[in-house]
Amino acid sequence: MSPSTYTRILLNERPTTTFNDNSFRSETVPYDLKAGPNQVVLKNEWLSLDPAMRGWVSEGRSYLPPVPLNSVMRGGTVGTVVEAGPGSTFAVGDSVTTFVAGWTEYAVVDDKDLQKLQVPPGAQLLDFLGPLGATGLTAYFGLLDVGKIKAGQTLVVSGAAGAVGSIVCQIGKKRGAKVYAIAGSEEKCQWLEKDLGVEKALNYKSPTFHKDFIEKIGYFDVYFDNVGGEILNFALTRLNQNARIVLCGGISDYNGLGSGKGLTNYFNLIAMRGTMQGFIVFDYKERYGEAIQELAKYLAEGSLQRKFHIVEGLENASSAIRLLFTGGNTGKLVVHVPGSGAGKL
Repeated sequence: MSPSTYTRILLNERPTTTFNDNSFRSETVPYDLKAGPNQVVLKNEWLSLDPAMRGWVSEGRSYLPPVPLNSVMRGGTVGTVVEAGPGSTFAVGDSVTTFVAGWTEYAVVDDKDLQKLQVPPGAQLLDFLGPLGATGLTAYFGLLDVGKIKAGQTLVVSGAAGAVGSIVCQIGKKRGAKVYAIAGSEEKCQWLEKDLGVEKALNYKSPTFHKDFIEKIGYFDVYFDNVGGEILNFALTRLNQNARIVLCGGISDYNGLGSGKGLTNYFNLIAMRGTMQGFIVFDYKERYGEAIQELAKYLAEGSLQRKFHIVEGLENASSAIRLLFTGGNTGKLVVHVPGSGAGKL
């Protein structure tokens, strides 16, 4: 039986710095959704919260157009088909993932924008927003295709206790690299060392961070960067010859919108014949299957650790997203949307 109303969260205004109480607004609307030909009505069960969302709500040229004001906030979701229209290739009860439904309890989605999910051995449905979703794919292609990590090389990962960073650390270990992590608390550093097995995790908030980096790590072959800013600038002084810097994110500068001091040590790329390259995971769409197959194998073996920071309730998404920019989460940040119960762990 369909509900009489449903809730969705809209982008209310574009933040000039951090997300705040006015960035989003919630509205409850009559349930009048109907699946047309080759469409379904989707009940969202899980929402993915990602640092990239800060860029999606900003005006300006990027790899995606900005989320329009007064529209449902964009984001990856996992949900259940509750109605299938004429000609749809999906059936009621199918578990699916999509990037177009966004922050809403229910949505009408075209078949072409959906992927049917079959949970592999050792995995759970939620993993399709973690290691088997964009998070894992970003780590996989960023480290292997852009970073070109090799056995015996030294890998440094910033934002290492986050969703992408924690998977990068583990893939690096599996490929035989010496992995060093950077995180923002002693608790996170302990998790990275004891649970994920990195050689050493450094707390960038420590007054001896730069000294510790030089003494414990020395020079690196690959730097997987999730934070940008001063840490990236310092890392540029620690390059081995032919080092690769993978630009995945720059969370330290997202809310400054380019007002940071900028990089001053980039000339070391010349002396060390290094490269610094950005990438977007969507560019690897034709190869997603390759990455998912390997990551699923790790899950089946029980050799891939993952941590989810779960926030209950769609109504809390707009406050939960701020955790990404204060270091308040460890691992993948998701929102559970109660309702049918199909999305429970």
